[in-house]
Amino acid sequence: MEKILLIKGKGGLGNRILSAVCGLVYARLTDRTPVIDWRDGSYAPIGTNAYPLLFNTPITQSADAFDAFSGPVSPQIWAGNLQLTPQEMIEKYAPHSHSNPLGYRKFCVDLGRLNTSDDVAVFWSYLPKFRRIAHHLRRHPEFAGKSERQIVADCLGQFFTPNDHVLGQVTENAARLSKPSIGVHIRYTDRKIPLGPIKTTLRKMVRQLPDASIFLATDNADVQAQMASEFSGVHFIDKYLPADGSRLHWPTSDIAKLEEAENALIDMWLLSRCDHLIYSRHSTFSVTSSYLGNIPTSRLHDVDRLTASVVAKRWIQAYA
Repeated sequence: MEKILLIKGKGGLGNRILSAVCGLVYARLTDRTPVIDWRDGSYAPIGTNAYPLLFNTPITQSADAFDAFSGPVSPQIWAGNLQLTPQEMIEKYAPHSHSNPLGYRKFCVDLGRLNTSDDVAVFWSYLPKFRRIAHHLRRHPEFAGKSERQIVADCLGQFFTPNDHVLGQVTENAARLSKPSIGVHIRYTDRKIPLGPIKTTLRKMVRQLPDASIFLATDNADVQAQMASEFSGVHFIDKYLPADGSRLHWPTSDIAKLEEAENALIDMWLLSRCDHLIYSRHSTFSVTSSYLGNIPTSRLHDVDRLTASVVAKRWIQAYA
């Protein structure tokens, strides 16, 4: 049979997209056919693969076709478990490793080598691991000489074109934003980025660009109301925001999962179309937007670029 790389998903939308991109690149390095499996219940009902519903993808193989696969699997821990999600595997085999930056290695094909012979290999990591495959990329004719940013942007364009409904909503909402436009992303539920520096940076930019429009993407209703009251001309899409400020996209969430997943993509793509982006590198959601829009670094305003704890954490996660 052809060699398969089954790419599993866990975590937020930015995390799983960038992680999947890393998996897709690894599949190219190893001449494996990639299959993306997002059946964990965060962005579609549990057991339904959200990926092909959200994106117009060239991947044609179904993830559930491998559920009963009985041949060799790498890593071996997935043998007989290919129908499970990373969350279920961690609970089953390493329940104390949810926050361990090295914990993913037990459940991910060995990224240090390209000659894994098993018919099916499984890729999963909470965040992309480009630093761990950098030496492979430098020697591969398709990737040699390209920056990580270029590689990610190319892969996003090939495998992550949103479905027609999302693209239609992005086009419609983008038409309402005058130029120049300032995108602002504020994650403020289970993880909170610094709101004060976001506001300070936005005020400074509004003084420099008084005619700019502002597009806000946030997961918190109170923050959305607060920003709309403090700044004029703030645009945002109509979407569900929990009144209690709890995390929205979760396997146990009682929401219209696919609809809200599409709303998240609309937010992400609208941020990517803005001329400037105010964000925190602590959130991969906005980092993904910066890649999608190929926004010049001079127009990226990262409020956590000098926050030692955030920089150190990202460095550790990149090389783990």
